Amino acid sequence: MFFEELRELEEGKLLREIKSRTSPQGPKILINGREYINFSSNDYLGFANHPYIIEAAKRAMQSFGFGSGASRLLAGGTSLHRELENKIADFKGTESALVFNSGYSANTGIIPAIAGEGDVIFSDGLNHASIIDGCRLSRARTFIYRHRDIDDLKQLLKSASAKRKIVITDTVFSMDGDIAPLKDIYEICERNDAVLYIDDAHAAGVLGSGKGALKHFNIKPEPWIIQMGTFSKALGSSGAFVAGSRDVVAWISNTARSFIFSTALPSCVIAASIAALGLIENDSILVKRLWANRDKLAKSINDLDYEIMGSETPIIPIKTGDVENTLRISQYLYDNGIFAPAIRPPTVKTPRIRITITAAHTDEDIERLIELLRKEKRKRGLIHRNVGRTKR
Repeated sequence: MFFEELRELEEGKLLREIKSRTSPQGPKILINGREYINFSSNDYLGFANHPYIIEAAKRAMQSFGFGSGASRLLAGGTSLHRELENKIADFKGTESALVFNSGYSANTGIIPAIAGEGDVIFSDGLNHASIIDGCRLSRARTFIYRHRDIDDLKQLLKSASAKRKIVITDTVFSMDGDIAPLKDIYEICERNDAVLYIDDAHAAGVLGSGKGALKHFNIKPEPWIIQMGTFSKALGSSGAFVAGSRDVVAWISNTARSFIFSTALPSCVIAASIAALGLIENDSILVKRLWANRDKLAKSINDLDYEIMGSETPIIPIKTGDVENTLRISQYLYDNGIFAPAIRPPTVKTPRIRITITAAHTDEDIERLIELLRKEKRKRGLIHRNVGRTKR
């Protein structure tokens, strides 16, 4: 079964495989007993293996055990679940918040809860797959506007009539590393009486001193703005959340199928998220270090004349041409101790190496990547010996 389909993927060099590490997530990982510098993780602040977060999870297991038993509407949640939701509401400046099991389950549950037949959704052309699937499940008419194209969004909003209009966008786009023009989108929604739904997954802990995209753009969290975010990236934990007005969150908790019919996250995961929020709120040094590393790496890659495809964040895609060349460069990096898998269709239309830099990477880690990228270009005769080399 599926033999022919698998063979077609293999022939097109699109068949992917899962690698298993034997170490914690971090800037260095072990695969098959070998150490690699890890440039593939969304653990932007290095929290995934942070001792404070691990200790919080241990204490929660000792107090509450591990398994949750059932969904929260059926069996209730722990007091930690409510504590985390209160902290998220404070963190995001909203009246209320609700925890979901993952970013994917959040988008595929929340979007159908807030949009249905008779409503119209306006979705950015490069929104995450979970948003796309959420829009499909909603049964609302969905218009796709060109990526970050404000004029196209304006035109679509003007031409469509509906009971409710909802604009949906990622704030940081996960494969391109660029940022949605949120100030412009906010103003358009305000003028057109539209709901704004933002996926802040790659912005929480990264933009706005860690508070996310609204803070980054100095936008007040109005009642008609719904914020979704995750704990699994910069916060180093697992799960997701929605934050918004009390009425909106109450409606979602009663209608989002992925919340209603999912067993609650274990208390130790919730405790880890609470601890991570505390670290971000009490110490801005790691966020500053993340951006210092990002600026250093982006400049160094630009100096080598690689195209980083408009990246503005710690997600730095390197345009590599066709699939075959992308796989070759990724394998070259892997053979030399750098873990940075090739990103290919159908994930993206344009193949690339997606580099993610974190606060936990050292100067030596960055310099090693740059050295290998320089050698890779020189090997193909694309740069001369001294191009891109830092003067000392």
